[in-house]
Amino acid sequence: MEFRDTESQGAWRKEVHSFIKAERPGADGDGAPPTMEEGPESSAFKQWRGKLAAKGWIAPAWPKEYGGAGLGVMEQFILNEEFAEARVMNPGGMGTSMIGPTIIIHGNEDQKKEHLGAILRGEVRWCQGYSEPGSGSDLASLQTRAVRDGDDWVINGQKIWTSGAHMADMMFMLARTDPDAPKHRGITYFLMDMKSPGVTVRPLINMADGHAFNEVFFEDVRVPQRNVLGEVNRGWYIGTTTLDFERSMIGNAVGQRQTLEYYIRYAKEHANEPVVNSTRTWRGEFADRWIEAGTAKMLSYHVVTLQASGRVPNHEASIAKLFNTELSQRIARTAMKLLGTHGQLRDPKTAPMKARASGSYLQTVASTIAGGTSEVQRGIVATRGLGLPRG
Repeated sequence: MEFRDTESQGAWRKEVHSFIKAERPGADGDGAPPTMEEGPESSAFKQWRGKLAAKGWIAPAWPKEYGGAGLGVMEQFILNEEFAEARVMNPGGMGTSMIGPTIIIHGNEDQKKEHLGAILRGEVRWCQGYSEPGSGSDLASLQTRAVRDGDDWVINGQKIWTSGAHMADMMFMLARTDPDAPKHRGITYFLMDMKSPGVTVRPLINMADGHAFNEVFFEDVRVPQRNVLGEVNRGWYIGTTTLDFERSMIGNAVGQRQTLEYYIRYAKEHANEPVVNSTRTWRGEFADRWIEAGTAKMLSYHVVTLQASGRVPNHEASIAKLFNTELSQRIARTAMKLLGTHGQLRDPKTAPMKARASGSYLQTVASTIAGGTSEVQRGIVATRGLGLPRG
């Protein structure tokens, strides 16, 4: 793993940095990571997306014929790192980070032409249909069924914890197409239009009073054969490729350090005020969290090194995902110790840090569940990384 940029990578990093400095959206005035208006219809979102799309920078490693810049994996990683450092967003979402790369690897030319350009132009929002009420950690036990009927597949079942389903135009999903096959086989990967008759989306409000999750019901939903990605009954292996991309982002590691910087700055500025826990039990913990944030960054560097060599990270990506999500919970707990009883306040108008600490404490509970639980990640590391026997 090389920590220094090559000459060309250094020039690329400088170009990205200069572009962000000149074109970035505005930031909040309190030192916290800035936010833009939510939703792809907002003017800020559209302007920023347009500037990136004009340069092919929404997904710079994608081929130019699909709207990318045709650059290498390292160039894309550098762009993502610089975006994270500058606290600006890449508007591609799941389209560029998950389903797009999966279509590039496993899709046919018609699927690439239909979906990749639309993703980069922001015309289509995607959600992920994996988890089910009885198939979360053991995803391969999923029971949503798809039965072939002429040129279509008829899907019945339910998905849960589907992030952004209430705003999505398309879903990439797994459904069982051979109930007699072993559970990791007999699963097919579908690209499904969320406006199809028979699709019902119901909101799930999380413990932080936020609406990101949903449950989705399918009742005789017809999906054309052309929307099958890869081979029928081989969808499990395509699905794990999608998860490998999901777990390979540098932005998470950079964000952990930035969150710590914000909390530490707050502690220094309010050290002699009642809002900060006077016992100072949090001081040593912040030092530990800082070291761990550096470790998270190194794990991301390791993952991109594998990608740059043409390999798809597997257990290495699971290590990075596991460490990052558990770190987010440790950081949140440390922030709550910093504030003491004030950390229980949740009204942004009166709570310290505009209730960021208490909100993060609640929101990060889901971090070690979403995208594959910590238990699943440890199983992957044990069996595929260490070669330990199953059972």
